[in-house]
Amino acid sequence: MPPVNTPPETSSSRFVRACLRLPVDRTPVWFLRQAGRYMPEYMAVRKHHSLLDICRKPEIASEVTITAAEKLGVDAAIIFADLLLPFDPMGVGFEFVANEGPCVHEPIRTRQQIDALRTDRTADLGYVAEAIGKVAKHFAAPRPDGDVLGIIGFCGAPFTLASYMIEGGSSRNYIETKKIMYGDPGAWNALMEKLYTVLIEFAAQQVNAGADVIQIFDSWAGALSVADYNEYVLPITTRLVKAVQALGVPVIYFGVDTASLLPTMRTTGADVLGLDWRVPLDTGWKSLDYACAVQGNLDPIALFAPEDVLRRRVQEVLAAANNRNGHIFNLGHGIVPGTPVANVQRVVEWVKEFGTR
Repeated sequence: MPPVNTPPETSSSRFVRACLRLPVDRTPVWFLRQAGRYMPEYMAVRKHHSLLDICRKPEIASEVTITAAEKLGVDAAIIFADLLLPFDPMGVGFEFVANEGPCVHEPIRTRQQIDALRTDRTADLGYVAEAIGKVAKHFAAPRPDGDVLGIIGFCGAPFTLASYMIEGGSSRNYIETKKIMYGDPGAWNALMEKLYTVLIEFAAQQVNAGADVIQIFDSWAGALSVADYNEYVLPITTRLVKAVQALGVPVIYFGVDTASLLPTMRTTGADVLGLDWRVPLDTGWKSLDYACAVQGNLDPIALFAPEDVLRRRVQEVLAAANNRNGHIFNLGHGIVPGTPVANVQRVVEWVKEFGTR
């Protein structure tokens, strides 16, 4: 079924228009992990439901997504889900361990295990699309300022998901991942193909349910050299980006600690590149020849700063963007637990005040 979204170039969402570097009345703003453990409403839900329970129950996932977007007054809502959800239908068991993060029960280390991964059960992820549908319906009407809130779906990038599968969880050095990448290109390519097959179907489900934009998270791409990224990651990522765009929506491509990779990441053709806080926004955008939109890039820990410092940092990010079409205000990574909600709300207010064109 083809997507039923409004064509992006005629969208009444300032967020979608900014993704396409079209003129907007002011800089749009949203936050990575805007629904999360810093927010009392979310923690109240977590008292009764695990993270995966929330993800797999559309009525709850949509509720926490909507609550966060409305409480903060942002311009886009990103569906509450997790990068690793495609692992289940692929036959990779995992769980979240308190204070440790995701844990894969049997890490993928052999060609035999890769060949056994399934790609025919992506329909099992339909609960994410169902949650997106609920969020899209809730925000379908224009807001008082005439803007329509943007709806963001997302998936992990092949490299990042592969690294979780192979390492068994988070990693500092990605030794096992790179051993396969370097030592068994056939196995690596087979894994990339299987992930691509699942991810494009997963993205299509989300677009057909009402997602206006898909963000592809390559969280761990910063662990790669430019040469390794070019050889082992760029081809499959480019295919994924272009296949998602063919569904009729813009793509945001985001990684952490990727300043050295930005020009290469640009060759994927993504509409928007996420910038973390380690590179000044104007420096990062210039390295891209201003050829795509950018998202970012306030340091998430600046949200703990005194009000005058935080306001100055917000103004600095906006000044670095210099009112160019194609800037989406965000953090350089996600909101962390313990962040004062009032400070997040202040940032939204300041972006609306200082980001007017």
